[in-house]
Amino acid sequence: MRCAVRFHFSQVALINPSAGCVIAAYGYTILSAALQAFRGNVMDLGIRGRTAIVCASSQGLGKGCAQALAEAGVALVINGRNQALLEQTAQEIRQTWGVAVTPVLADVSNAEGQAALLHACPTPDILINNNGGPPLRNFRELDRKAMLDGVTSNMVTPIELIQKVIDSMSARGFGRIVNITSQSVKMPITGLDLSSGARAGLTAFMAGVARSVADKNVTINNLLPGNFDTARLRNNLSLAAKRNQVSDADSAARAMAAIPAKRFGTPAEFGQTCAFLCSVHAGFITGQNILLDGGAYPAAF
Repeated sequence: MRCAVRFHFSQVALINPSAGCVIAAYGYTILSAALQAFRGNVMDLGIRGRTAIVCASSQGLGKGCAQALAEAGVALVINGRNQALLEQTAQEIRQTWGVAVTPVLADVSNAEGQAALLHACPTPDILINNNGGPPLRNFRELDRKAMLDGVTSNMVTPIELIQKVIDSMSARGFGRIVNITSQSVKMPITGLDLSSGARAGLTAFMAGVARSVADKNVTINNLLPGNFDTARLRNNLSLAAKRNQVSDADSAARAMAAIPAKRFGTPAEFGQTCAFLCSVHAGFITGQNILLDGGAYPAAF
């Protein structure tokens, strides 16, 4: 008999539960009895009523972060460059979580885009820095403009946004900043050299800044995603499939086989990690680089 159970991020709703039913979540099987015990005991992140700017959040990992923060009761400013997709995401979050969501159609890499975000939320409590990285490319093909554009998008832009919000966070005695970077900061990925270099530069830049505001209850941390099931990953896998003359499914299977967890991550679980770093429970975590890669990075430190 099929079990009627719905799992949505960290919350669980039981619909006509039956003995012996199970649910799969993030690849794990949970007995319905365990679900019943879990119901109503979701951790309170202590950020209900706070405000957040989540960059590049109409889809993918940014959307996962926005959804998890909305679940925690945070009012959002979300951002993207595709108006239809952005509005769809905003409406979806409003309907699911009942929080205020302001969509801002803008490119965060330029001054106008940043001004639009800060006009919508001048003094956010939470800032999630995220931006698309340069496409896969042999480093020999990169000209000066491409290199400067990559550094602007993945290093300069988040620093500029942090400059604009960190003092108000410090004055209020609460602030959470999360930079979404990449596992390539720690583990090189051929063809993503520009992305890796720019994000590594951001990591080094923020290391000292994070310590300078820790006493103000403002934290700055970096999330380093590995392979997550997003449109960007699927596009890269499709390109790899063409190069290797295999199907897209075979390309994805090979990529998953190389991960100890034997699967791709989900934007939902990534978002939950982000939301925890933004919580009142994470005030003693700052200046850290947190890998979410299913064990792909092959080292203890």
